[in-house]
Amino acid sequence: SGPWAQPCLITVSVLCPGALMGVGDVVSQQLVEQKGLRGHSGRRTLRMMAIGFCFVVSAQPSLTWIWPAVQVANFYFIPLNYRLAVVQCVAIVWNSYLSWKANQP
Repeated sequence: SGPWAQPCLITVSVLCPGALMGVGDVVSQQLVEQKGLRGHSGRRTLRMMAIGFCFVVSAQPSLTWIWPAVQVANFYFIPLNYRLAVVQCVAIVWNSYLSWKANQP
C-alpha cells in the first residue's frame, strides 16, 4: 500500500457502482424487456451509469432485505476468494431490477 492506494480505492469505489448500474441496465433492456439492439437506449444506459457514479438509491425499499440475505449467505457459505464475484453478480441482477423498475411507463 503506497501513496497511490488511497486515490485508487476512491476511483474504484466510484467506477464500480456506475459500471454495475450500466451493465444492469443493458441486462434489463436486452434480457428482461427484450428490446434488441435497435431498440436499446444508450441514453438510458448512460443515465443509469451516472446515477451509479453519483449515488444509488433503492427503487423499492421493501426489497432491501436482499442485500443482508446475500451477505449472510456470502460470509457463511462462499469461500473468501469468490465473495466479491458473488456480490458483483447479485449487484448486476439488482441493478437490472432497479433499471427496469425506474423505467416503467
